[in-house]
Parts: sequence; C-alpha cells; structure tokens
Amino acid sequence: MACLGQFMVVLDVSVVNVALPTIQSALGFSRTGLPWVVNGYVLTFAGFLLLGGRLADLYGRKRVFLCGLALFTAASLVGGLADTPGLLIAARALQGLGASVLAPATITMLTVTFPEGPARIRALATWTAVAAAGGTAGNLIGGAITEFLSWRWILLINVPLGAALGALTVLCLAPDQRTDESVRLDVPGALLATTGLGALTYGITLTRSDSWAAPSTITALALGVAALGAFVLVEGRFARAPLLPLRLLSIRTVSVGNVLMLLGGVSFTAMWYFLSLFMQDVLHYSAWQTGLGFLPHTLVSVVIGMHTAPWLLHRLDGRTVIVIGAVLAGAGFAWQSLAGPDSTYLVGILGPGVIMSLGGGLLNTPITNTVTSGVRSPDAGAASGLMNTSKQVGGALGLTVLVVLTVPSVPALDALDAGYSLAFGIVAAVLVGMAVLATALPGRQAR
Repeated sequence: MACLGQFMVVLDVSVVNVALPTIQSALGFSRTGLPWVVNGYVLTFAGFLLLGGRLADLYGRKRVFLCGLALFTAASLVGGLADTPGLLIAARALQGLGASVLAPATITMLTVTFPEGPARIRALATWTAVAAAGGTAGNLIGGAITEFLSWRWILLINVPLGAALGALTVLCLAPDQRTDESVRLDVPGALLATTGLGALTYGITLTRSDSWAAPSTITALALGVAALGAFVLVEGRFARAPLLPLRLLSIRTVSVGNVLMLLGGVSFTAMWYFLSLFMQDVLHYSAWQTGLGFLPHTLVSVVIGMHTAPWLLHRLDGRTVIVIGAVLAGAGFAWQSLAGPDSTYLVGILGPGVIMSLGGGLLNTPITNTVTSGVRSPDAGAASGLMNTSKQVGGALGLTVLVVLTVPSVPALDALDAGYSLAFGIVAAVLVGMAVLATALPGRQAR
C-alpha cells in the first residue's frame, strides 16, 4: 500500500511533462505560465508536507493515508475536467495538498514497521525504486495517453486508481492504534511555509517579465523570506506540536541529508521537465515518441534502485554510494547538454539517459536511509515530511530558476536548443556540488 500510494504521488509530478505543449495549446497558457502546471502541484505538496507528516504521527497512518488519497483523487477529477488555466492550476494545487498528506504516511509506515538495519534498507530500496519508476514512467504513460486519448486522462486516470487503492487499504492495512487527538496541529506553520515558498517562486518568475529590482519582484521575494523566517520562529518558540522539531536539525545525517535531497530534487525535476521539452521542441518527437523515449530511464532506475543500491549499501558507506551516484548523474547531464537538433536517439537521449538514471538510482536509497536514521519513532512522520519537503522545494524552486535563466522569450529552434543545453549543464554542476557535500556525512563507523 505504501509503494502504490507513493507511486501515484510521484507519477503526478512527471506525468504532465510530456503533455505540456498540448495543454499549452488547448487552454492558452503563456510560456512563463506553463511551469505552474508543475509548480502548482509541487509547491503545495512541499508547503504542507511537514503538516502531513505530523498528521500521520498524531492521528494514525491508515486514517491519514485514506484522507490524503480521497483528496488527491477528487482533485484529479476536477483537473481532468478543467477548461481554463486557472482552474487547472487550482486543481493541481489541491492534488499537491492531498499528496502532502499521503506521501509522509507511506514512508512513516515503513520506518515505524522496520527497525534500522538490513530490513529497513530493503524496504526503503523497494519504496525508492517504485518512486523512481513513478517519476520516469510518468513520461511514458503521459505520452501514450496524450497521443492516443486526451491530455485530460493523465489526471482522470487517478480516479479509478485511487478508488481501487482506497478499497485495498481498507481491507489490508491494520487498524490504527489509539492516538492523542487533543494535540493541536501547527496550521500556522504550514501556512507560513506554503506562503514563503509560493512567494519566493512567484518572485523569481516575475524577473522574467520585469526585473530583479522591480517593486513587484522585491515585494514577492521579501514576503517569501519574511514568511519563512516567521516559520522558523513559530517552530522554535511557539508551536506546541511543531511541524519541524528543530532538534532534528542537530542530527548531522538529517541536516546534511536533507540538503542533499533538496539538490537531488533540483536535478531530477529538471531532467523530466527539460528533457521532455527538448525531445518535442528540438527533436520534434510526438508525445508518444517522447514518452517511449523515457522507457530506458524507467528500467534503469528501477533495477539499480531495487538491486544495485542495496547491494552496495551492505558493502560501502552510504556517503560513498551517494558520491558515486552524484558523479555518474552529473556525467550524464553533462553529456545531455551536448545534444542538439541533429542528435540521434542513441547519442542524444539513450546514452546520457542511462547514465543519468544509473546515478539517480544509486542516490535515492542511501539518501532516504540517511535522513531517516537516528530519528525516534514519535518524530518519524516529521522526519519523513521534512525529507519529502526538501525534495519538492528543490524541484519547484530549482525548476523556476532554471526556466528564468534558460528558456528564451522567443521560441526559435536555435534559442530553445541553447537554453535546454544550458539547463542540463547547470544541473551537472549542481550534482558535482552534491558529491562534494556528501563527504560531510558521518561514515558507517562514526554513525
């Protein structure tokens, strides 16, 4: 149940990527407004993940899992029927809210059920491999649905899937233990986190039409910084049940691991977004061909995540595996930055894609295991919420910055090709930084 729920959550981050050109044409999105089809989901997801993680701790994993699944499924129905850009973005935001409740419950179930050691590593390897498969398979599924049905079905398909998963959950998961429902939730903290992230993202987006010095840009960025500062103050001094117990950040595996997770979010959200547009805008693939082009990414991520990464973790430090994965993924992105309009699929997509996915498959399990180690059971939901938040914040803010820096105002072929190449090159540099930062993690003996 945990893996199926996480598969749906991650699938909906990437499933829209291949359909973006079709959605833009059908609903009249501007080129700068189009990323909000992704960010509307990711930002709400990121902003409320900490609250979602705490809900699982306080009110029970099964109950919270079902509530998140119900909201996610209902929002998918609204998004599939949307006929304006605003309604689609609003539905995607509601999807993100449902996902923020659903996702932490999935990993909390695993970390509470399996003690630290080989059993947890195997469970987390399966969970991360399924999540990686959801991310990369989203492009294949989205391409097939867009080509042969309608882009609307990339959202509507969640309705029968959500209903089936809900029925299985009711039948298969054990009832929740009694919980202390008198504890008040830190709703102000969740609102401050979401406001801060949304304002920062919007402010960065404004620099494309205005400038960094424009009053509108400065106002949005200042609001974002102030809201995030207020969030830290509330969590540290006023919240009775903080979404983010600041004591967690004193654990080096948690603090460094979450920075690594954030950088990973930057890298692989950008891969799905820009590679999908590169195949359609520069190589002129159809939606179905684009989705099919991602198939090797899916297969490599699953095989490496489920088998090779756990095997290496039994023989090497987690930080060593992270360094190897980051270097490999960085090499794949550097290779991808060299592709152009004349590139064949073998050289321009398959080769770099296999290397990127090989590195990504090695990264997921050790980082997930790192950021959940040394955390007490009562804080398991908060730790999993923080981990997912870091990944989604990195994806949302990183994608926004990369779109501002690299996507040209005039969609000419040469300009698009140069912009996408620059985006892949920047991500390669981010992954090199990630490899360096991983050396700050404690070794196996120290831990």
